[in-house]
Parts: sequence; structure tokens; C-alpha cells
Amino acid sequence: MTVIRLPDKQTAVLNAKATAEGLSLNAWLQKLAEQKRPARHRHITKVILNNMRDVPLEVMGLHAQGR
Repeated sequence: MTVIRLPDKQTAVLNAKATAEGLSLNAWLQKLAEQKRPARHRHITKVILNNMRDVPLEVMGLHAQGR
């Protein structure tokens, strides 16, 4: 077991968040620790290129030879 020392004010805030979800502080912290990390942000151009990858050339106004 690891002990983490926090100021009383921070402990109260975390405990309130846990209580709002109907969990003990320990259970809430465990749930938080098990959550997946959010995906890394990608540059918008990479998102657009990825979304457009499967768009048919005819829709894009291009010819297969001109690509």
C-alpha cells in the first residue's frame, strides 16, 4: 500500500467527487486509475487526410491517372 499525503482541502474535494458518484474515496481513486488515457491529439490535417482517404476519386473530381 502507498500513502499519499494531501492537504485537507484537496482531500475534501476528492472525497466530494467520490461521494457524488456513490463511491468511497478509495474506490473512486481505483476507478480513476483504471481509466484509459485519452487518445493523443492529432494535427487537423492528419484527421482530414484520414477521413478523406476512402472518398472515391470521382467524388473528389480527380481522375485515377491524375492522382
